[in-house]
Amino acid sequence: MPRMDDVLLERFLEDGFVKIEGAFPPRVAADCARLLWRETGYDAADPGTWKDPVVWVGDMAHGPFAASVNSPVLHGAFDLLVGAGRWQARYSVGSFPLRFPHPTEPDDAGWHIEGSYTAEGAEHEWPYANLRSRGRALLMLMLYSEVTEENAPTRIRVGSHLDVPRVLEPYGERGASSLALGPEVAEASAGRPLAYATGRPGDVYLCHPFLVHAAQPHHGDRPRFLGQPPLLPAVPYELDRSDGDYSAVEFAIRRGLSGEG
Repeated sequence: MPRMDDVLLERFLEDGFVKIEGAFPPRVAADCARLLWRETGYDAADPGTWKDPVVWVGDMAHGPFAASVNSPVLHGAFDLLVGAGRWQARYSVGSFPLRFPHPTEPDDAGWHIEGSYTAEGAEHEWPYANLRSRGRALLMLMLYSEVTEENAPTRIRVGSHLDVPRVLEPYGERGASSLALGPEVAEASAGRPLAYATGRPGDVYLCHPFLVHAAQPHHGDRPRFLGQPPLLPAVPYELDRSDGDYSAVEFAIRRGLSGEG
């Protein structure tokens, strides 16, 4: 029987993400949700106060958020996917696109990858991404509420992380803004099957930085509370290691460049 770590690695390399069920306790998720409600200014018991389809909340460094992103199971998964000593522990979570049932369509539902840094001379542009995923070791989708297919789960193009390296390669070390890359990564990954980031409070999706994903309108009846912080690298990713000691993220980038997958 294959070891759980082997199964997780295989899924990550093939799909571009893994779901860690119960990555942190539900009671921690509930504490975080209460703090997020306070940030919105909305009344959790009165849907009449839920004015906007999306409320963005920035970085949250309260104790429950630090606890949610530092569980032993997550640290073990970071070591497995990024490499021991190659990632930075973080003690806050952000940002949060909090989605509410609403007849108005959100304006942020396009297919994209996340940018992670500001390029020189591009201080007023959207964050940039490059082939070595500068500034981002992983994308995390952290569930602080129950998320079903009815309440606007993040849409994921399964295996799309293998399409993106060839899109990024021509942009070199400088990279390109995530806004400019949106149409290109959407076209490159158009044939991929869909998955939805559903789950219970305390579940976490660990995603390759190049996974193509998108929001969607919320036509359900319960708000969706999710954090999407980056896991930050302690050292830059390398795509030409003399010792061949590639992380899972690096291996997938090399595989995408070769045209496999």
